[in-house]
Amino acid sequence: MKDIDALDPLVEGYLAYLADVSRKARGTVRDVRCSLKRVSAKMSRIRSGVPLWKLSLGDFMVWLERERDDGTSVQSLAKYLSHVRGLLDYAWRSGRAERNVLDGFRLQDARRPVKPRCLTMEEARHLVESCAHNNSQQRRDRIIVLLLYGCGLRTRELCGLRVQDIDRERRELFVVRGKGDRQRHVPIPGGVYTELLAYLVERGGRRGPLFRTLQKRRPINPKEVCQVVREAADRAGLDDTLTPKVLRHSYATHLMDRGVDLSVIASLMGHRSPQETGVYLHVLGDKTQEAVQCLDPAGGNGGAT
Repeated sequence: MKDIDALDPLVEGYLAYLADVSRKARGTVRDVRCSLKRVSAKMSRIRSGVPLWKLSLGDFMVWLERERDDGTSVQSLAKYLSHVRGLLDYAWRSGRAERNVLDGFRLQDARRPVKPRCLTMEEARHLVESCAHNNSQQRRDRIIVLLLYGCGLRTRELCGLRVQDIDRERRELFVVRGKGDRQRHVPIPGGVYTELLAYLVERGGRRGPLFRTLQKRRPINPKEVCQVVREAADRAGLDDTLTPKVLRHSYATHLMDRGVDLSVIASLMGHRSPQETGVYLHVLGDKTQEAVQCLDPAGGNGGAT
């Protein structure tokens, strides 16, 4: 099988299609390239000399089994399958393959999702209180923490925010390019919005990156955002390994704990479906068991009329 680094014309054409026609972000195209390269290398040990779009479903099943034996997570396998499925669909539409053998094929993970790490409400309160606002840097860093936790943003989404992405009439953030190039509107909590307005007045200007470095005035990057969160955690007496992702998980978990509908949380988080958000169901604890017992039709008070 050819290595993807050899830039097979079909593969290169597909990647160009993603970038130029589908308008996928460079990071997305790079991720697809890495996936195809990985799968191609693995498949070369199963069916040497056969391109991905000529393999059978059985070949892919053998590959999946070997990946599982190597300890590859279901999430990673699902991503690889999605990327290969896209290539096969492109090959089929280009007349290079008779059909997409992965069309409609999906993985099912019978294991319980791993409980994501998140803060308690008390820890979240301490974290915010640890963020002072006595100078411009402190005010910038405080808004960063408030938006990560108060709006559930991903790190790169926050770095990509522009002043013009703030809808002042609706009090919303417009995430132009989220994960998978999905766009969404996220309401800004009242207290966070008030501080954000004050920050905007101090920042000045109507356009450009919302957060910039203090020295060279360049757009802030993910590494700097992680540093802001770590420093806030240290001041609050929390684990200094705290990351922006934990704040995002905390946002979803606390919404779930307050009874917000799963589909609403999925929309706010930028998930493709409520199934992705199901990992946060851990906050329900024993409530699901209690609910089922109340509806037991075979006995007990649940079946009484």
